[in-house]
Amino acid sequence: MAVKKKMRLQWVRSAIAAPTKHKRVVKGLGFTRLNQVIEREDTPAIRGMVAKVPHLVRILNGQ
Repeated sequence: MAVKKKMRLQWVRSAIAAPTKHKRVVKGLGFTRLNQVIEREDTPAIRGMVAKVPHLVRILNGQ
């Protein structure tokens, strides 16, 4: 059984002035508050979501 890779993400910039689609992506990733750090599986879907909002979200490590 393969070990699933995880990635840690941090919400670093407010989405107040961002387009609605960007706000939905941030919420879809699971963020609820600014500067929050979450851990998600490293999948192409999650990578794609992060790629849509690189100015709002930071990848802390890509393990």
